Amino acid sequence: MASKKGNTKSTNRVLRISQLDALELNKALEQLVWSQFTQCFHGFKPGLLARFEPEVKAFLWLFLWRFTIYSKNATVGQSVLNIQYKNDFPPNLKYQPPSKNQKVWYAICTIGGRWLEERCYDLFRNRHLASFGKVKQCMNFVIGLLKLCGLINFLIFLQRGKFATLTERFLGIRSVFCKPQNIREVGFDYMNRELLWHGFAEFLIFLLPLINIQKLKAKLSSWCIPLAGAPNNDNTLATSGKECSLCGEWPTMPHTIGCEHIFCYFCVKSSFLFDTYFTCPKCGTEVHSLQPLKSGIEMSEVNAL
Repeated sequence: MASKKGNTKSTNRVLRISQLDALELNKALEQLVWSQFTQCFHGFKPGLLARFEPEVKAFLWLFLWRFTIYSKNATVGQSVLNIQYKNDFPPNLKYQPPSKNQKVWYAICTIGGRWLEERCYDLFRNRHLASFGKVKQCMNFVIGLLKLCGLINFLIFLQRGKFATLTERFLGIRSVFCKPQNIREVGFDYMNRELLWHGFAEFLIFLLPLINIQKLKAKLSSWCIPLAGAPNNDNTLATSGKECSLCGEWPTMPHTIGCEHIFCYFCVKSSFLFDTYFTCPKCGTEVHSLQPLKSGIEMSEVNAL
């Protein structure tokens, strides 16, 4: 019997992270509902809702409360996480939903409290009378005291794991699972593949900028298509000077880098500025100096064509 009770307790206990996630989901839902509601008045006069914004928000939150906590004993965030509220005042372990009084007081403390804070802020914002100043100080003191109590309650919640908000502790309602939770079987195969792929991708991103693609291409082309050595004289230059060794077009302002191949001035200059260790893609000769091709050789080539 004792083991059964222990299982019941462990089944109904909700992790702290789950309760905090439920609160964050509730805040996200409220922001989404308010943004969708304000878009309905996008074409109207600007500032139409500013005057009655606290009342409109209170009406929307009251509408959500009616179809969540009042009818289903759980907020939207709790429903997503398979959590609901339980009346914690009875000492027995059997689930008992919150009473109607607890639900109504929950709406008063959450919705009414936020409406009162926003309305008082708007009311006292432009009032500079002495009487209003005293009331404003009292309201600020009460709000600060409630914030301090909420902080103390949150620290106690982190230690004990019950009553994530001050309202829950005041009303005696806590979060429990709707259904018994099964033991999760975590598989790490997919995670391992993702980690391996991301590590490989980061390694490639780090390695690729260090590789000189143009030089590697020249090396591969010189290995795959070996060229027979030719004497480095003007006749050879004139014979092989019909096209640029880089762009393959008729060489504009033909230059040589010390081998028998001809280049456009702009092609070889830009390649040399990009890579100071630039070599000829045909024979692999390094750039020693850019030398313009003699005009006589250029004219003899034109006459030959």
